[in-house]
Amino acid sequence: MKVLMVCLGNICRSPLAEGILREKARRAGLHWEIDSAGTNGYHTGEAPHHLSQKVARLNGVDISTQRARRFTADDFQHFEKIYAMAGDVIDDMRRIAGKKFDPNKVDLLMNEVHPGKDQDVPDPWYGPEPGYHEVYKMIDVAANRIIAKYGQPGAGGSTQGQTSGFTPQKSHEQK
Repeated sequence: MKVLMVCLGNICRSPLAEGILREKARRAGLHWEIDSAGTNGYHTGEAPHHLSQKVARLNGVDISTQRARRFTADDFQHFEKIYAMAGDVIDDMRRIAGKKFDPNKVDLLMNEVHPGKDQDVPDPWYGPEPGYHEVYKMIDVAANRIIAKYGQPGAGGSTQGQTSGFTPQKSHEQK
């Protein structure tokens, strides 16, 4: 399965989500491709925020080698599932992708925990360290749900390093 985590700058929330899900998939023996991106290009090429790295490290997850990249319209062709950290991120993704936007591939990450509630993962960028711990906890719970949902045989997640059986329907917006 190919999963993309998206936030605004790709230095706080989405690198944590990438690292957490990657570690959980590895531990589950799943050969998934997991990446992250941001909808703005302000931090392209930068490592994750030092507090995101610290909180990840305290939880046994190393995200230090990740580098921020910008979300592109082509991400819709490459990834099977794209999780946004917040509603405004989905709006940005829709704008960036234009006609390539596929709503069947996109959801808010926290909808895996609270379906249909459209809860954002708060951006800890301007706050102190405890906010990063709270974000980590939220993402950790969502990542557990993703593994449970797609990581079982026949559930749509690939366990052998091949593409998954996850086949979203074509959107009326795709032509």
